Amino acid sequence: MRFVPIAALALSVLSVTGCARWSMNHHLNNAYSAYDRGNCEQVMLELSKVERSSRARQYVWPEVSMMRGQCLERQKLFIDAAQTYQFIMASYPQSEYAYRARARLETLQSLGHYPMRSTATVRPTQF
Repeated sequence: MRFVPIAALALSVLSVTGCARWSMNHHLNNAYSAYDRGNCEQVMLELSKVERSSRARQYVWPEVSMMRGQCLERQKLFIDAAQTYQFIMASYPQSEYAYRARARLETLQSLGHYPMRSTATVRPTQF
């Protein structure tokens, strides 16, 4: 008989607070939706929420950085976007996002928004 109230309480706590993974996925989905609408301010806010809820889930960090770089690029902050892409390539060299970042960086270079690689160097930051 006590099981029902305890289960209801547990479900209500989970629905209010949510588990970290659900929260992270929710904010990441919101970031993609905001990006589709062209609202980069909302994207940056949602990505900050993803980062706060993904401290133990490092696999999502390259994806978050990639989306951040794309928003910076959309806002015409090309140098910041290029540095974000270089960070991805240096920090996560074997991820699919490193390949995407390299392609975005080459596109920025070919459009004249960022200097050639020989003049730009980056060192990964250790956290």
